[in-house]
Amino acid sequence: MTSPKIGNIVIDCADLDAMAAFWGGLLGAKTTASDDGWLDLEPLGAGGPLLSFQRVPERKTIKNRLHFDLDVPDIHAAGERAASLGATPAGEPMGNPEAPFRVWRDPEGNEFCFCTAR
Repeated sequence: MTSPKIGNIVIDCADLDAMAAFWGGLLGAKTTASDDGWLDLEPLGAGGPLLSFQRVPERKTIKNRLHFDLDVPDIHAAGERAASLGATPAGEPMGNPEAPFRVWRDPEGNEFCFCTAR
């Protein structure tokens, strides 16, 4: 039996266009497909899953149970870029002072982290 392959990572949201602009801008990914309730960005890496967004009526109310850790050379520079796209910090940098990470929220409140590249 073959193991399953992750085809999509799906984020529920209210505004497909806003999420595509934010995540597409942050990751340098273009929209590949969309309709009234669904939108796909390009695959995450060669052969990777699609980052997809699904329109839902309810708002996010609690902390994510799954989030992205995005490795960057400089969490401060990455944070400034994310903020220019609409992200907000969820706290101060933490962890190892020589290789810190920082939690951020996208425009709809979904958490993600910038981590010092290892």
